[in-house]
Amino acid sequence: MQLSRALAALCGVLLCASGLLAVSGDFCDSGQCLNGGTCLMGQDNDIFCICPEGFTGSVCEEKETGPCFPNPCLSGGLCQVTGDKQRGDIFTQYICECPLGYSGTHCETSCTTKLGMEGGAIEDSQISASSMYVSFLGLQRWGPQLARLHRTGIVNAWTSSNYDPKPWIQVNLLRKMRVSGVMTQGASRGGRAEYLKTFKVAYSLDGRKFEFIQDAAGSGDKEFVGNVDNDGLKVNMFSPALEAQYIRLYPVSWYRACTLRFELLGCELHGCSEPLGLKNNSIPDSQITASSTYRTWNVPAFGWYPHFGRLDKQGKINAWTAQSNNDKQWLQVDLGTEKEVTGIITQGARDFGNFQYVASYKVAYSNDGVQWTVYEEQGISKVFQGNSDNNTHKKNIFETPFRARYVRVLPVSWHNRITLRLELLGC
Repeated sequence: MQLSRALAALCGVLLCASGLLAVSGDFCDSGQCLNGGTCLMGQDNDIFCICPEGFTGSVCEEKETGPCFPNPCLSGGLCQVTGDKQRGDIFTQYICECPLGYSGTHCETSCTTKLGMEGGAIEDSQISASSMYVSFLGLQRWGPQLARLHRTGIVNAWTSSNYDPKPWIQVNLLRKMRVSGVMTQGASRGGRAEYLKTFKVAYSLDGRKFEFIQDAAGSGDKEFVGNVDNDGLKVNMFSPALEAQYIRLYPVSWYRACTLRFELLGCELHGCSEPLGLKNNSIPDSQITASSTYRTWNVPAFGWYPHFGRLDKQGKINAWTAQSNNDKQWLQVDLGTEKEVTGIITQGARDFGNFQYVASYKVAYSNDGVQWTVYEEQGISKVFQGNSDNNTHKKNIFETPFRARYVRVLPVSWHNRITLRLELLGC
């Protein structure tokens, strides 16, 4: 009861200080205020109602109206009325302040997809560094291409040279993208933990002129807090998200050695690059079909069925494999409704130790599953580069996104058997 009166008194002080009203500091019967309003007793025994968000009126009897009621912002975005302060590029009476990792007029677009360090969609040739640590006699080389989140093995991370005074590691994304954050991880060498404690982030469009992310006060380069052990993950989001082709991490302080594994988070500039549901199983098995299915020893229980063709699927039989190796084979995905498709990620698999994958392919699309259009660039059917091993992700972006319900992958060349796991990207 004493706590309640203290809170009431505090409310009274705040309201009086703001010039809104004067109260005695006592609560009154809350039933006198509607819609969950809080009742306070005035100095002259008058009743005042403090209304919850969305309600107004003397006893909270009216629904508040305006451009921000109800809240038009999605994903927890904060709606702010622009009033007479509208910018030239804002044509609504409100703007949505989006939480970190979301963008769009109404915060409708998530921009937190892993960009490919862990899965391999970012290739080794896209990763460089100022130096690397080489062990005695050169038996171990802790190169930048090893700096992939969750990489395993004895040598499983990037470590800079002991003689590098200003180390950095860089990723070339090959095109301008929106980068919203970074996940970092340390590693263990000889049973001892090594990790970054703090680091800076710089970005560039051309790989020559770099700018550092600035701190909130604008007084200098922002130092991000890194890891506290060798295996845990630390996520840092950028506010605002970066638009860049090159991202550099500059270690500032570290424990034992400058050692790092990491992943970049973000999306394509248009924001329409979310996984469409193969990996997370939101596309049901029945919507994944194929021209044929290979069965080990011709046993149905050992069939490499189309619905196994999901990115990163695990198990002994974990992909789609065609019965025959020829250019008449295909794997088809029914998205359920027409969607914009902006990219694709492919992956091979392994059978009894043999690597199997699609090395190149074409893509066709349809809205009725009958009439098909083969994807073209510059008027020519595009042959996409596929995989070169059984497990690495290979990501391809469509220069001209298309809208379709059905998408087919048409293998052109392959290694051992036509074998495929995939994910489609879009919105």
